[in-house]
Amino acid sequence: MVNALPEKLASQYALPAWFRQEIPDIPKIKKMQMLLRDRRLSTVCEEARCPNMGQCWGRGVATFMILGEVCTRSCSFCNVTTGKPAIPDPSEPEHVAEMVKNLGLKYAVITSVTRDDLEDEGAEQFARTVRRIKQANPGVAVELLIPDFSGRESLIERVIAAAPEVIGHNIEMAEHLFPFIRPQADYHRSLKVLKMIKKKAPGIMVKSGFMVGLGETDADVEKMMEDIRQAGCDILTIGQYLSPSRGLRHVPVQRFVHPEVFDQYRQHSLRMGFSHVLSGPLVRSSYIAESGYEACRELLERP
Repeated sequence: MVNALPEKLASQYALPAWFRQEIPDIPKIKKMQMLLRDRRLSTVCEEARCPNMGQCWGRGVATFMILGEVCTRSCSFCNVTTGKPAIPDPSEPEHVAEMVKNLGLKYAVITSVTRDDLEDEGAEQFARTVRRIKQANPGVAVELLIPDFSGRESLIERVIAAAPEVIGHNIEMAEHLFPFIRPQADYHRSLKVLKMIKKKAPGIMVKSGFMVGLGETDADVEKMMEDIRQAGCDILTIGQYLSPSRGLRHVPVQRFVHPEVFDQYRQHSLRMGFSHVLSGPLVRSSYIAESGYEACRELLERP
């Protein structure tokens, strides 16, 4: 792997040329916003200020964020609001299932804020949402991006029992960065969650991912790849961290990694045994998520 030296520092707040994208289809985006508002639904696309929102919403695809818009944890890389969340909406699973049908989705991606305030940390809402989507939309595959549920086996089992096709849980960053950026999370607890899913549900595809540009080294990147693969993950995503704001709340970008280096990350991780890898500056966990599922399914179906 080639050392990815900083191309530009965050203090300059100038994105490299490879971040340029086509102007989004504004009418389609407004239509999507209206549909979501009508059903009181949130998306991680908006809450996390995803750079791919225009592209995905232009295709009529969104990643639903359940359990409200307020997170009980405070991570300095994330744009989601921290505070005291509201009581979960019991009609939310039904509204998500309706939206999946209205958009004509064949692949639905569901994530959430972290809800440490709830007895079950939101596990039952995840399970109910999966079941309702499948009841209302036969043939639709579901991918979940779950919080760590404090590593509680019973809660992870509850989500597994709903039988989603893919369960993802992100490592997000190198281990030594956790105390400064994700103090309420734990690197090894997240690896434990991934291992638990693979052990208890070998038929479910397991997914994880991390960002670069937060202060990690090339050795850190390789270590994350190795740890995630050893945890049993099938699908890996690697993307560039972009600070949601210029304020003190968010960690500044430490380096911009060149697309060629992202390709080196991809090739290296495939040699480690991952079934599918998405690696690039604009890659996010839910970005063209169906591609990972389809690629893994094709591998499983080969004679």
